[in-house]
Amino acid sequence: MKKIIMTSWIMLIFSAIVFTGCKNTPKTVEPQAVEPTPEQLVKRGEYLVTIMGCNDCHSPKQITEQGPMVIKELMLSGYPADRPIQKPDPRVIKQGWILLNYDFTSATGQWGTSFAANLTSDQTGIGNWMEENFRRALKEGKYKGLEGSRSLLPPMPWTNFVSLEDGDVKAMFAYLKSIPPVKNVVPMPVSPEGI
Repeated sequence: MKKIIMTSWIMLIFSAIVFTGCKNTPKTVEPQAVEPTPEQLVKRGEYLVTIMGCNDCHSPKQITEQGPMVIKELMLSGYPADRPIQKPDPRVIKQGWILLNYDFTSATGQWGTSFAANLTSDQTGIGNWMEENFRRALKEGKYKGLEGSRSLLPPMPWTNFVSLEDGDVKAMFAYLKSIPPVKNVVPMPVSPEGI
């Protein structure tokens, strides 16, 4: 009988220790997201702007033996304001063709002619934009990122960017705000009637 009582006490004490230990077991801590430094944010933005092809349309280029190459001092400044606007053959447009100028900074199609925007930190670019303007332009396709403004014109592929994470938008904006400003007032689009 003493053996049974002693075994019962041992089991009771063991259960109490296990129960108390389970109760006091520390909860699993979720890893905290580390906020990137400003330098890391800009570097991430540069990476995203590069792989997403922003230079393809927004950077004036010079023709070389290797094809069109970005003019570094004009990088991401959009269609050059001092360049004459060429008039394409309207018959070609009516046949459904889309025409790009030699450095891809302007495009003409059924919508008319559109010109790549200045994305530099100058006031003629995105210099006075807030991050929300940039997000709205990139993810909602709104001109200058303004609510109620017209939609961005082709060939801007904004519909490809609707699922961008806010952190990526923030990084791209930080990078674009960090690049040298280029004063360049991009022309307004030409309507289909003006072609």
